[in-house]
Amino acid sequence: MYLFHRTSPTPLSLQLFCSYVFLGFLSAADNLMYAYAYAYLPASTAALLASSSLAFSALFGFWIVNNKLNASVINAIVIITAAMTIIALDSDSDRYPYVSNSQYIWGFVWDILGSALHGLIFAFSEWVFKKFLGRRSFHVVLEQQVMVSFCAFLFTTIGVIINKDFQGITSEAKTFKGGVTAYNLVLIWSVITFQLGVLGATGILFLASTVMAGVLNAVRVPVTSIAAVILLNDPMSGFKILSLVITFWGFASYIYGTSTGSKLP
Repeated sequence: MYLFHRTSPTPLSLQLFCSYVFLGFLSAADNLMYAYAYAYLPASTAALLASSSLAFSALFGFWIVNNKLNASVINAIVIITAAMTIIALDSDSDRYPYVSNSQYIWGFVWDILGSALHGLIFAFSEWVFKKFLGRRSFHVVLEQQVMVSFCAFLFTTIGVIINKDFQGITSEAKTFKGGVTAYNLVLIWSVITFQLGVLGATGILFLASTVMAGVLNAVRVPVTSIAAVILLNDPMSGFKILSLVITFWGFASYIYGTSTGSKLP
């Protein structure tokens, strides 16, 4: 990459190194929160709740990197918040039998906290571009992704070792429904697709803004919800369908308001 663009690596100052470490810690914590959320909630419900990351991305983007907060953004925040409320009111319809009331509530809490942290990560990542890396060439996107992912990997590995989860992974693979090979393939493809998603989000932060990254991240909600119903037989109540429609409406109103606003002189 450096030879192709005829450029050199960004000097790793103490501030930039601390920023990478901080982002890596936030990323590890964010993944842990989402892991607990998906352990206690159906995938479709967890995905709908995760759409609140758009609201947090807009707010943190406004506070940290001065992204514009116009009427379309505020409208989307209100609509998506209403969709989250509908899901909360319909909590008894989709709870798995083996999940207790307290676990289900904690699933909500971890999902919302993870979404808030996701918005903070987007805003702080854009701040790193503005403050240290600049927007000289796309190689700075790969620099940030590699460093942040490596720091997140270290924090996660430390937690796994302390909690002795490597032994649990071995036993879990043996009892996996598709067998050990299928289990390993799930892990491999999870790593690949996750890194592709991180690369895409970081690229959007480089090319556009925190709010745009939040919008594109939230677009996956209807896809995830529908796929969870088809592939995982997730329960889909009338309230959840209404929440999905309202969430999609919030995305559409934001995109329409932003696109028409950008065309005004």
